[in-house]
Amino acid sequence: MRALFAFLAGGLFGAGLLISGMTDTTKVQGWLDVFGEWDPTLAFVLGGAILPMAVAWRFTVGRKPQLGGAFPPPPEPKLGHNLVIGSVLFGAGWGLAGLCPGPAMASLSYGGIGGLVFLASMVAGMTAAPRARGWVDGLAGSA
Repeated sequence: MRALFAFLAGGLFGAGLLISGMTDTTKVQGWLDVFGEWDPTLAFVLGGAILPMAVAWRFTVGRKPQLGGAFPPPPEPKLGHNLVIGSVLFGAGWGLAGLCPGPAMASLSYGGIGGLVFLASMVAGMTAAPRARGWVDGLAGSA
């Protein structure tokens, strides 16, 4: 039952990405081009994600999921070097490619080599991340 709901949620998420235009790299890069031909329409996608999640964090306090496990805790509000560096790298990759991991997976259905190159690069980055984090933590500890 849990796998069915995960499949349905993933399908709903993918459909939302497709309908909102998040799989269109030119639309995403237009959102990030604040000093050029800025396309503000993805602000609605952002609001459509943030607002329900803010309500969900409040709603889940003291509750347990119906399908087992536990709700994840709210994120730590502290801004550390890992969050800042990771956000900058994520944003740079998003701006250069016009895709982030969710839309990249959804865009694989379009075919073409670009999505596969992005996916391979993303997997390589995820594989290298633990070593890079250890290096960054070492630099922060010595400062």
